[in-house]
Parts: sequence; structure tokens; C-alpha cells
Amino acid sequence: MLLHLGLIWLLRKDRISLIPLTSGMATIPIRPALQGVDRAFLLTGYTIDMMRQSKDFLNIAKKVGVKHIVHLGACGDNDTRVAHFGWHQFIERYVEWCGFSFTHLRPEFFMQNLLGYGGESYIQKGVIRHYIGDARPSWVDVDDVGAAAAACLAQPEEHNGQTYRLGYEAATCHDIARIFTEVIGQPFSYEARPPEEFYRNVLAAGAEPSYMKCVFHSYTDYTAGRIPHSDDVFDNLPAIAGRKPITLAEFAKKHADKFRY
Repeated sequence: MLLHLGLIWLLRKDRISLIPLTSGMATIPIRPALQGVDRAFLLTGYTIDMMRQSKDFLNIAKKVGVKHIVHLGACGDNDTRVAHFGWHQFIERYVEWCGFSFTHLRPEFFMQNLLGYGGESYIQKGVIRHYIGDARPSWVDVDDVGAAAAACLAQPEEHNGQTYRLGYEAATCHDIARIFTEVIGQPFSYEARPPEEFYRNVLAAGAEPSYMKCVFHSYTDYTAGRIPHSDDVFDNLPAIAGRKPITLAEFAKKHADKFRY
């Protein structure tokens, strides 16, 4: 069977293999890729097809003997009203229903999205243009997400049955502009843009409409202050991965060459 997905991390004994089940160019059969695999990291694409794709993958994984699934989901509590956050939670429930041992990862706002998201850059010539108004979300560097995922794959017994929220610094885009100004040494400012502009831009860039319509609605809710606890931060990364989380200042320093103008 062929399946379009983002990436699957497969663990054979002590070796982690990164296998793209699709790269937009080619698709490989799942069943042969899973032979000898007992743990997998499931990362879906930004498409409503993620639910069908994940279900198909999990069905095959169960049949061939995969034991543990680490799933990368999305922000939010179980009672989230954001549609695409809920889609990820449906996948979480299916993982559990299938009888896998599991670890669910729920990252907050990715710092790397400041480099570009949906085909557009949020920061150009010192101006941060975002679509969340004055919201103060929690942020996480994807390197920390990767470290958490690797730890959960390497020690599934220790992390079995856990849902980890991954967000370590709450900041508005005004806060981020101040941080970037201090770290990079050039003036940065924030210009709030309407979520409708985001939706037009990502569709023009070729993004999947159904998923991005949900992102558009979430940006509208962030702007209106209708997403509670979006500024929650957590202290779990040292226990999960044995490292301190990357701060926004460290992220700015790491990518300074991309933000200088």
C-alpha cells in the first residue's frame, strides 16, 4: 500500500532511521519500510488528509508489529476549540484505541515559523508581520521538539502513556521584536496584520485550503483573545530530554544571519 505522509522516524534496535514516506516527489510502500521496526515517530503534513493518512499508517503498523508510537500533535488542552488541534487529538485517540504504547507530543508555537510559514516570511527588513494581534502564545524551538521525540523513542517504557506539552517561553510579537533588537543589534518592530491576509497569501503559495482555513480561524481567535491558556509554559524538557529549552534570545542568536537586514 502507498501512503502520502510527511516523515516517519523508525527505530531499529539502537538506530534511528528517517524515512520520508513522501517528499512531494515520490511515495514508498509503508509495509516494507516497517519491517523490523518496533517504534515510530509520526509527523503529519499540513492537510486535512492527515487523519486518513495517519489511520492507514497506524493500521499497517499494528499489523506488522510496531509497538510504540510517538506522535507529534498540536497545541492545546483536550477541550480545545481549534479545529486542527482537535484533528491531532483524534489521531492521538486512534493511536490509543489501536493498543500501541504511546507518547503524545503537543508543541506550542514553533519559533522556526518566524523564519517562514505557509510560503511566506513573517520577518522582513526588521518588521515582524504576524496575524495574532497582541496574543502572548508559548513558544518552542523545533530542536527541543526533536530532542523530546528522540528521547521518547529511545526510552519508550519511561515515556509510555504520557502527553507532553512543549512550550517554554510566552511572548507577544512585541516582546519578540524587543528581544531581536537586543540580540541582533538592529531595530525590530511588530506590525499586526489581519488574518484574512494570511489566508490569501498561503493559498496563493499553494497551501492546502482546508487545513489553512483552520489556521486562519485560530489566528482570528488568538487576535480576539478567545484561546485560553495559550501562554502556558512548562518545565518538563530537562526531565524528558536532559537539557534546558532554547530561549527566544538563543533562537535569535542562532539565526541572526537570516534576520539581519
